[in-house]
Amino acid sequence: MASPSFVKQRSLARRRAMQAIYQWQMAGNDLKDIETQYLTEQDMSKVDVDYFIELMHKVPQSIDELDAVAEKHMENPMEKTDPIERAIIRLSVYELKHRIDVPYKVVINEAVILAKAFGGDNSHTFVNGVIDKAALELRAAEIK
Repeated sequence: MASPSFVKQRSLARRRAMQAIYQWQMAGNDLKDIETQYLTEQDMSKVDVDYFIELMHKVPQSIDELDAVAEKHMENPMEKTDPIERAIIRLSVYELKHRIDVPYKVVINEAVILAKAFGGDNSHTFVNGVIDKAALELRAAEIK
């Protein structure tokens, strides 16, 4: 079992990565510039910085693959989804697909927490539904 400080560092890494991915989606800034901005202007002392960097770079590199998984479980295409929800879903699908060391329940829980903190009134319900279905697809063996 992971230590409480490790869990908190990972959670903060997800939060910062989601914000960075949102910024990248909205402004299209260079990822290296966004990374530098976060590392120099944000308090990253309690953040798992390596995980933050992985997420903020690997999610944009995998957009087509991640969106293809997510869109199977959504009514509208990803580009018509709220940008906050889009960033959370992409990050979460990345974790489900590429970070098998992170339990699917943690991925879902963290996505819901981010949606409640940053999304609209019903964001957490929508995000939970999409990520839950993606988990059934990507982590079927773990769920059974």
